[in-house]
Amino acid sequence: MSMAVGGGEEGDPVSEINTTPLIDVMLVLLVMLLITLPPERHAVNLDTPIPPPPDAPPPPPSEIEPIRIQIEQSGVIMWMGEEVARSELDRRLKVEGARSEQAEIHIEPNRRAKYGVIAHVMASVQRNGLKKMGVIGGT
Repeated sequence: MSMAVGGGEEGDPVSEINTTPLIDVMLVLLVMLLITLPPERHAVNLDTPIPPPPDAPPPPPSEIEPIRIQIEQSGVIMWMGEEVARSELDRRLKVEGARSEQAEIHIEPNRRAKYGVIAHVMASVQRNGLKKMGVIGGT
């Protein structure tokens, strides 16, 4: 055991600061800050399909060709290989959503494409009433 031996008399002021109460106050302030922060609410809610029961027969094959929407790294949106603007994309998706038998939508994003563009396309597909959507591995 060690003991502080010095030339100070009993009753002399101590020149060291007790930092334990300061740390306690800082931890309480940190917890209060974390509790009062509002949660982020910028998620896009998507209706994902419910898988069929294992004993269900497979669905009949569809004769409608799936619609391929590619998203380039630069943010350009391609509809079946043709470049389209966002307004044109919404118009075409609205036409597809109004059909009685809808085609599948295959979204093919480039792996370096911005998330905002991909989220816009996915939200636009759902907003226009299309039910069958899939994201195919990016290139």
